[in-house]
Amino acid sequence: MTNDAWDRAKGAIRKDIGAHNYTTWIEPLSFASLDEGTLTLASPTDFIGKWVMQNFEDVILRNVSGDGTEVARLVCGATGRRVAATSRPTTPDESTPRTRARTLNSLDRRFTFDSFIVGKSNELAHAAARRVAAGGSVSFNPLFLHGRVGLGKTHLMQAIAWELQVASPERKVMYLSAEQFMYRFVQALREKATMDFKHLFRTVDVLLVDDVQFIAGKDSTQEEFFHTFNALVDQGKQVVISADRSPAEISDLEERITSRLQSGLVVDLHPADYELRLGVLQHRVDTYAAQHPSFELEDGVIEFLATRINASIRVLEGAVMRLFAFAELVDHRITLEEAQDCLLDLLKQSEKKLTIEQIMKITCEHYALRMSDMTSARRARNVARPRQMAMWLAKKLTPRSYPEIGRKFGGRDHTTVLYAVRKIEELIADDPQVAEDAQLLQRKLEG
Repeated sequence: MTNDAWDRAKGAIRKDIGAHNYTTWIEPLSFASLDEGTLTLASPTDFIGKWVMQNFEDVILRNVSGDGTEVARLVCGATGRRVAATSRPTTPDESTPRTRARTLNSLDRRFTFDSFIVGKSNELAHAAARRVAAGGSVSFNPLFLHGRVGLGKTHLMQAIAWELQVASPERKVMYLSAEQFMYRFVQALREKATMDFKHLFRTVDVLLVDDVQFIAGKDSTQEEFFHTFNALVDQGKQVVISADRSPAEISDLEERITSRLQSGLVVDLHPADYELRLGVLQHRVDTYAAQHPSFELEDGVIEFLATRINASIRVLEGAVMRLFAFAELVDHRITLEEAQDCLLDLLKQSEKKLTIEQIMKITCEHYALRMSDMTSARRARNVARPRQMAMWLAKKLTPRSYPEIGRKFGGRDHTTVLYAVRKIEELIADDPQVAEDAQLLQRKLEG
């Protein structure tokens, strides 16, 4: 077997395992020797070599066998690198794990900036992600994106990775979930390959870690993550993190990690408003229609769905996918009635009623009050103002009348509720802190 034969085999291996697994694990390998049925491949590190032998040995042996070549065993490790250097000198344009961008797991080709719909609820997160993806000096490090499931955190993280790989192929980019980081670290500990692990992660230019809340409570993984984070930031390398909540709200996360995560730009992706929901739905419909021109919705269907389904963007996209599948079955334009029947469960889920008791509970948690304070006669400012906020939220987020709300708040008169609503609206316009509290509480209740 020769270097050329190995290059041909790599093409077949790429088809079997996918482009990103190939780029991460197979491309860095080079042919060293073939002796008595044992194929020796040179690996940049022992960590990569061991991973390849554990996960890809069968597929490699299958694709290099043939044309009279019989291979029964694979040896892959950093020790073979010296052999490779004598049999195949490295040329300046060749790529190794230390000179080209790569990710540690597959990226979804749908998750690019072109397919990301921007609205008021995510425009800051989008702008920050764009800034990181543009390369060059960034004034904030790390970038921390947080928000509940389905609001676009992973989409933006992968969009950054895609953009950097295209615009700056010489930069080393790693994207992976916190769970994968933990798994690889534990494996490195088990195989006594921690130095290879450290080298792999601390020599990147951009590290993107998704769902970092999963390492909370995992002491050894948190320790390694903390040192990896510090090493990269101290070198001026960019770190991007995502989670389902802000750093301060992640329980069992070490205080020093929380502090470092808060030292950069922390951006909250809010639930989608009507305009963003409408934009997402229209984009998905246009995408399906471009692929299948027969897919068509009756006028008013998209607007109806944007109004009635206030769940995550992921749920909205799933709704359009379901309508598309339904359209293929019935083979005609989807009417509003048919859309309602097809998406009945999603519509019912979105109709779950928010109660005044729930509003009281969330408001009390926010202001550190007791539920009894909401119905008591106490007029102290630290009680009266939160009570007014809860009344305003009850009027804004429920169909209850002023008298009904008053009865829930200790039998108060409807004029008291009316005054509270007007007072909070005035304060929202004049007091930034009240406006922030109102926005935060509304997001919690609607989420």
